Amino acid sequence: MRILHTSDWHIGRTFHGHPTLEALAEVLGALTAQVREHAVDVVIVAGDVFDSATPSGPAYTLLSDALLALHETGARVIVTSGNHDSAARLGFQARLLRDGIHVLTDPLGIGTPVTVTDAHGPVHFYGVPYLEPAIVRQHWPLADEGVPLRTQAQTMAHAMGIVRDAMSEHEGRSVAIAHCFTAGVDATAGLEREVRQGGLDVVPIDVFAGLDYVALGHIHGRQRLSDGVRYAGAPLHYSFGEQHKPRGSWLVDLDANGLASVEWLELPVPRALVTLTGTLDEILSDENVRAHAADWVCAVYTDELPQTEPMRRLRERFPYCAMVQHQPAVSAQAVERTYSERLRTAVTDSERIEAFLEHVRAGQGPSAHERDLIREVLDERVRAEALV
Repeated sequence: MRILHTSDWHIGRTFHGHPTLEALAEVLGALTAQVREHAVDVVIVAGDVFDSATPSGPAYTLLSDALLALHETGARVIVTSGNHDSAARLGFQARLLRDGIHVLTDPLGIGTPVTVTDAHGPVHFYGVPYLEPAIVRQHWPLADEGVPLRTQAQTMAHAMGIVRDAMSEHEGRSVAIAHCFTAGVDATAGLEREVRQGGLDVVPIDVFAGLDYVALGHIHGRQRLSDGVRYAGAPLHYSFGEQHKPRGSWLVDLDANGLASVEWLELPVPRALVTLTGTLDEILSDENVRAHAADWVCAVYTDELPQTEPMRRLRERFPYCAMVQHQPAVSAQAVERTYSERLRTAVTDSERIEAFLEHVRAGQGPSAHERDLIREVLDERVRAEALV
């Protein structure tokens, strides 16, 4: 059986204020062509189908068009919900979809697989939607050994316990689809929202032991945690922090014994992302313009002083300049050293707050009015603590 593993479409997301629906439609069209070219049997979309819990009308239209196009290739399509999706809104039309398109959003359905049969027998697909402990606790109030579910690790372990129970009743190969942050991944800083990288919300990889393949979503860059546990990443670049990460999906082959091979299929990038660093005049050079006039540009100019109307000047040369940052090389280093030194030597909370403000404001501390507010807040905290 041949499976295409994709995830994190984030339909409706903007890129620095620019809509991405048209670009995403182009990429999903290329993905559909790959499904037809490689004779894919099952397409998996592992969560974060939408970027918002309240998608716009055009976002629903794009999803419907994409699912129908994939279905017309002859492939089965299995979709699960992620943390950005509203499970209710994504799943409300599940029963109205044509045979062969499965939208799995109900935690209570985790133990009921979607079964697809090939020449070697059945393959059971277990869809695990994003599980927020505070929400699913109502379904499993005392999950394992009477302990309430409080973390993603506990919740996913309980869900996979349900999957294993179901696996014991359904002979054949098994594939799980989940949306979570698994130990060992490399996330894009500031991008994967609601990902808690330290501590209890990291799901151990051994939670997924025993399956033939685990298709994960939530991380926007491709990741191989083991041969059979992988993230596909997002089909579009949604941040300059992702610019060097390839876009694509995993082509997974199962034989009679389980996982046979996994191949990466590249997807086209409608508009490349580039970060240009240097003085503003260096960034605006003819050489840069020739190379990057058609790209999304993040300009980081290092002039000692802020320049006049940098975005206007940049967009005259780079029509798709999306972001500009002023990072003076020398003064930034000096401020960083000052911040570290002041934090080490700070004695009072007010001194720490002043050091922080100077750090984020490139050397400018609090005004007289702000000092009064800081003192008032700190005094109020002391009074409150005295009453406890």
